[in-house]
Amino acid sequence: MSTAGRGVHASITVEEHPRADDERVVLDGLHRFNVAVIGEPDLRPLAVFARDASGKVVGGLLGHTKWRWLYIAKFWLPAELRGRGLGTQLIRAAEEEARSRECEGVALDTLEYQALPFYQKNGYELFGVLDGFPPGYKQYFLKKVLGGR
Repeated sequence: MSTAGRGVHASITVEEHPRADDERVVLDGLHRFNVAVIGEPDLRPLAVFARDASGKVVGGLLGHTKWRWLYIAKFWLPAELRGRGLGTQLIRAAEEEARSRECEGVALDTLEYQALPFYQKNGYELFGVLDGFPPGYKQYFLKKVLGGR
């Protein structure tokens, strides 16, 4: 497909497996644009794990901090460890690390059949719903503003 607009000619491609250097053009361009407006994101990964007596990871959460917010991307515990307070301990440890990184809040999303009541019980506020994602379900977007240290 080709398009022309305001004298610019570009070939448009849709790619399932883009080359890393092609992705880098988009990522670097967006990064430069954002930094010019709001400054460096200070992007840092964050992982909080639950480990058994032998040190083996049995669950946990993965995310990152940037622009003084923690985003929790993945959070999982096996069914036999749920409902015992371990999830709350994990999320509190992540929030404490976010505070130490001077974050103002935490954001995350969860699907309808996952953990909405858990997050609400832990002080997270619903601020958005995407109906039909995935089809037949809802995706919930939540946030929690962190208090002082």
